[in-house]
Amino acid sequence: MDTEIKNAVNAADQDAQYDDRAKRLLGNKIILAHILVKTVDEFRSMNPKDVVSYIEGEPLISMVPIEPGLTNAEKTVNGQRIVGMNTENAEISEGLVRFDIIFYVRMKDGLSQVIVNLEAQKDEPKSYHILNRAVFYVSRLISSQKERDFVNTNYDDIKRVFSIWVCMNMDKNSMAYVHLAKEDLVDAYPWEGGLDLLNIVLIGIANELPEHDDKYELHRLLSTLLSMELSVDEKLGIMEKEYRISIDDKMREDVSAMCNLSQGIKEKAADNAIAGVILNMHRKGYTSEQIAEIVERSVREVEAVIQKKEPALI
Repeated sequence: MDTEIKNAVNAADQDAQYDDRAKRLLGNKIILAHILVKTVDEFRSMNPKDVVSYIEGEPLISMVPIEPGLTNAEKTVNGQRIVGMNTENAEISEGLVRFDIIFYVRMKDGLSQVIVNLEAQKDEPKSYHILNRAVFYVSRLISSQKERDFVNTNYDDIKRVFSIWVCMNMDKNSMAYVHLAKEDLVDAYPWEGGLDLLNIVLIGIANELPEHDDKYELHRLLSTLLSMELSVDEKLGIMEKEYRISIDDKMREDVSAMCNLSQGIKEKAADNAIAGVILNMHRKGYTSEQIAEIVERSVREVEAVIQKKEPALI
């Protein structure tokens, strides 16, 4: 396999593994509970440990397709038609876009439910406006309920939905709440229905770890979890001491794996940057010895980059 293609495949695989670990970590119920406390009014000011019990079942991580017609799965049990979330193995539907994390939350009245979708982004996308994508996702969360959460024209049975977006590498920490609003244009009339059905929360996370205060409490936790700079011990220390989160073996494994992967990603990025400098200097006529001295690499490494052979940078 061509070296450039092989490196690209390895980098993509490394990124995919990092994303998977990040979703698994965010999909831990205690982490989701911390997010719910700061984003859903009914749980505000509650102890996240108490909110965990309201999360029903296990969150579905990268399992539910977003495409119309594929979000739901239909089967027959004892002659009865049952519709549920489509959780086919990812390999069967390779290439489909999926919700990152999706789960049901029982409200404190013990009767009503809301559907929550959590999406994690490394940064704000450049090819489209993220709010537009969030609107599409929250609309799919509503429309896919037909025949699963409500039938026929029983629109009053539609469940409230929340689509929560966590965007890393932002210029500053921020949080925005986007929802429906009613404006009377000609006289006022009490139209009945749920203005609270569609809810979007956009959370921007800056690179610098914020102080632990009430305003940025959630930002500090998310920044800690997803940071590519903090060590395993630093991350676990903040989670245990500041957030009273009990660290089990699974969480420790995910945090450790993320740190290892992030280190590899950073080293790869640094190597790519150095390789770019080497090639640029070579084009300008510098000798391999001169380049090696400037970039502090061996002549063998420099020549490997120039010839695009392996091993490159060690």
